[in-house]
Amino acid sequence: MDLSTFIDTLTRKRFFEAASPIAIARAPGRLDVMGGIADYSGSLVLQRTIAEATFAAVQRCAEPRVDIVSLSAEAGGENRSYSIDLSAFSEQSSLVDYSKARRLFENPADRWAAYAAGVFPVLMRERDVFFDGGARVLIASDVPEGKGVASSAALEVATMQAVASAFSIATSPVELAILCQKVENFIAGAPCGLMDQMTSALGEADSLTALLCQPAVLEPAVRVPKEIAFWGLDSGERHAVAGSDYESVRAGTFMGYRMISGESEPRRKYLVNIPPSEFEQDFLHLLPEQVTGEEFLKRYSRTIDTVTRVDRGRTYPIRGPVAHAVYEHHRVRAFRQLLLGPVSEEQWTALGELMYQSHASYSACGLGSKGTSLIVDLVRSMGPAAGLYGARITGGGSGGTVAILGRVRSREAVDRVAEMYRAETGYQPYVFSGTSEGAASFGTKTMYLNP
Repeated sequence: MDLSTFIDTLTRKRFFEAASPIAIARAPGRLDVMGGIADYSGSLVLQRTIAEATFAAVQRCAEPRVDIVSLSAEAGGENRSYSIDLSAFSEQSSLVDYSKARRLFENPADRWAAYAAGVFPVLMRERDVFFDGGARVLIASDVPEGKGVASSAALEVATMQAVASAFSIATSPVELAILCQKVENFIAGAPCGLMDQMTSALGEADSLTALLCQPAVLEPAVRVPKEIAFWGLDSGERHAVAGSDYESVRAGTFMGYRMISGESEPRRKYLVNIPPSEFEQDFLHLLPEQVTGEEFLKRYSRTIDTVTRVDRGRTYPIRGPVAHAVYEHHRVRAFRQLLLGPVSEEQWTALGELMYQSHASYSACGLGSKGTSLIVDLVRSMGPAAGLYGARITGGGSGGTVAILGRVRSREAVDRVAEMYRAETGYQPYVFSGTSEGAASFGTKTMYLNP
């Protein structure tokens, strides 16, 4: 969907009032090329914006309520709507209770709205914004949900940018991304890192966003050599950051770091700053494969993570998640370095191997899935002869999309992988290709409807 198509759509819907300004923002989804779940441990991540994006249009209104309509991406599909009085969050901005706000979206039918409506309580609490009126919000997106390409981040970033523009709230792109992460963590209840929101907000077309998540150091974008292409292949297995597998792995990572640091506030704030050689020599042997929440809390009391909590009745993976974070940071840095020079056949092979290693490490954490591993195996079987060199599960894992590395001329080979996957599973994958600008580059457009 492009801007003109979205404007045509909102003009036909008669959702907005005439002669009152409408702020429009656009935010793309992302393909997690390398880094993934190591972001919350401080890793470098490399992310690519995709062509698919979310548009949000916001118009102020006098009534102190928010009315949201999300248009179906499918012809003839059912639109979703949600309305809430702003006083439901708090009568005073500084007193917004995130736990209370999150409970407003507990109804499964309303959970989608947390990612858009959640912008308001976050701005109220974090920026002490007093909304002297409400807003109408219209959303249209072609970023597929549940496929691990950051549909929630695209929704948050587009809505936050449009709301900020409509209400004249000044934010930098980095601050906007951080605010959007709070929407996801504290209102939607999904314990994600920051890479999705930063990529959606600050990504550049034809480049990889390089973000050192300590906590949000934007490094120079990595221009993708013209002979290299990345695709995403949807497995059809629904991915959810709020799912128990992702949450358990994240909690287990912080639990393991507490075990090896020996401190409630580690000297090295970020786990990935432990070099792999030091980790193997001094710490790996200290980590159990898994531990119960009861055992951990009895000995260590807590972790330093503010997003997840340790459940006494749950068993958590420890060694796999901690090792993944340490080694993934090393892999991502090596991957970036390989992209900075001329790409020889040896470098092609090394880039692909790093992706395959990352995929295997996800599985060791417990975040693999049958479908995504099948896609990776099919890419490996096609191999360099078909111009395909590497593949890995993306984002939070446990389903979703696989990132594929290959030569620009190899789209037919990717389509062949998709066809083989369909023949074996009965599911026809969606192929993500192409890139687009992030929300900051798009900016905010203002329009008026004719009376």
